[in-house]
Amino acid sequence: MDSSEQEKVDGDIDVEKKKDKTANGYGGDGGEAKGTASSADQDSGDFYDVEIEKSNGEKEEKPPQESKEESTSISSKTEEFNDKEITINSPKIFCNARNHYLPAIKSQAHLPKPDPPATPRVERSQSLSIAETMPSIGKYISDRSSSFSAAIVRRLSSWKEDNGDLVVKNDSLNLEVTEFHIPGVKVIVKLKSEAERLGLDLKGRISFFTRSNCRDCTAVRHFFREKGLIYVEINIDVFPKREKELIERTGSSQVPQIFFNEKWYGGLTALNELRNSGEMEVKLREMVGERCPEGAPAIPVYGVDDEEEEDDVLLETVRSLRKTLPIQDRLIKMKMVKNCFSGVDLVEGIMDHLDRGRKKSVITAKLMAQKHFFHHVFGENEFEEGNHFYRFLEHEPFIMGCFNYRSSTNDSEPKPASFLADRLSKLMFAILEAYASDDRLHVNYSGIDRSEEFRRYLNVARDLQRVNMKLLSPNERLALFLNLHNAMAIHAVISIGHPEGVLDKRAFFNEFLYLVGGYPYSLNIILNGTLRRNRTSPYSFFRPFSKGDRRLVLAPPKLNPLIHFGLCNGTRSSPAVRFFTADGVESELRCAAKEYFQRGAIQFNMEKRTVYLTRIIKWYNEDFGTEKDILKWVMKYLDSTQSGLLAHLLADDGHINIMYQDYDWSGNL
Repeated sequence: MDSSEQEKVDGDIDVEKKKDKTANGYGGDGGEAKGTASSADQDSGDFYDVEIEKSNGEKEEKPPQESKEESTSISSKTEEFNDKEITINSPKIFCNARNHYLPAIKSQAHLPKPDPPATPRVERSQSLSIAETMPSIGKYISDRSSSFSAAIVRRLSSWKEDNGDLVVKNDSLNLEVTEFHIPGVKVIVKLKSEAERLGLDLKGRISFFTRSNCRDCTAVRHFFREKGLIYVEINIDVFPKREKELIERTGSSQVPQIFFNEKWYGGLTALNELRNSGEMEVKLREMVGERCPEGAPAIPVYGVDDEEEEDDVLLETVRSLRKTLPIQDRLIKMKMVKNCFSGVDLVEGIMDHLDRGRKKSVITAKLMAQKHFFHHVFGENEFEEGNHFYRFLEHEPFIMGCFNYRSSTNDSEPKPASFLADRLSKLMFAILEAYASDDRLHVNYSGIDRSEEFRRYLNVARDLQRVNMKLLSPNERLALFLNLHNAMAIHAVISIGHPEGVLDKRAFFNEFLYLVGGYPYSLNIILNGTLRRNRTSPYSFFRPFSKGDRRLVLAPPKLNPLIHFGLCNGTRSSPAVRFFTADGVESELRCAAKEYFQRGAIQFNMEKRTVYLTRIIKWYNEDFGTEKDILKWVMKYLDSTQSGLLAHLLADDGHINIMYQDYDWSGNL
């Protein structure tokens, strides 16, 4: 057979194959699916999309350069089940006969090209509608959706009997949604609120006064969340001026105190009585109709600073010195120092401005240095008259990298360090209660960024610029630095994001700075310089503080290894975010360690006699001692099952392998 005859036979065979495909696969019940494929013909075995017109005459086009198949999703069906709205998202269907686009296989480039089929070529504008070419699609989708709906109802009905295939997940950040995960299907159940269940349109207001870190307040908050009721929370630790209103309304500063419109109802005990007696519905019906009267507790005003600031008594003198002193760059000890002035010029400037003698002027200069208006350029002393050079705080080279610095330093009279430490912890407790999950493993950073609590926290952070940290007790300093580390980590995630690479980690841990007590602090400095008493960080050869650094005096008297389980850096493998109080910091650290180890920071393989520990212990192993000492130390913070397994391994004095778990650097979102 010569080549021309072979080409003719091949062409006839190809035409017959295409007819079979049209009748059996693509056309449904004998219908035809006609379209125009791309003419490009470079690589064998590739797929191109064929355009199909919809029944309404509109065309769906897919760019020829995209080679991935598009798929259609079965439309969502909604069922009512046990007073809950169930949204069924059926899985996507991938099949040639069910897509808007039909893939056509290109001809093989190395084979002789067959003659075109006998049927005339159909242009895109003449292609048939999908309803005409595939009438079975609509029926198929309807049948499949009905079967999925029926399967969901049967599975949910039998959940109490067999819950092995059904996983229920409560989203603690949004208690109005419950997710049911069934293999192949995801069902989202939106719970009806108490008012919706009773068919009430509430126009009144539920409000209650609270404090941060209050167990009874948390119980009241959870009750209203579970009922799906909208409420107004007035935290008097966030809005301190509202405490006076609370006392006037109730005669006491005790919290929580609940109000239905303008009527004071009581605290947690009264709420429990209301729930147990079934009178909650009556109270809700009383709030239907007229809007909340003016006599009800007002909604807190956001964005308004109601805290008074007092100018420093030395501020007028400092402002005069900033303008009159000869501030310039100088070469000192073979180093170029920018924006500095001499101690002699400072004393003379004070004498001229205040019109007082040299001795009193030196005392005034020392007081300015103690309040961190300026520092020695090399940190050699607070202030001494003579050939010494100093620099104003706003001219320090690190100042522009401090995220609690705004265009100028805070020149207000420094608030007491104990007051600021207490204020910071209460604000951060309030943030966790509103924007973190109940287990504190997941944090809503975008919500925090928009919150009034965080705005007020930033004001407190700014007040830390010139605070006198030396006035704090050891426990107060420990709690403050723990809280400051965790608050800075939240601020860093909001400002620069979670660390993903090596450069990101450097920016996150070393370059995100706060100005505290006149000196810069990063997350690395707080952990390794202060809390760990100036020890090197993992994979580093340099200590955070050089000899004579004035921040060393704020380090605790001795290193406490438990600090590692109270610090959160915003990652999934770090301990849960928490904040501490000065009175209970030691016991709170022990609770943090127990919680962390019981959450999976230690695992066992008894056959291989292997213990898997958190990688935090490997990074800071010098804080815990030898490996055997580490295991004995860890046992104090394990539950009964874990401690029993570890005791069994330690009992026979055999060799125990210690391995370390991988660290998950992804964010705790």
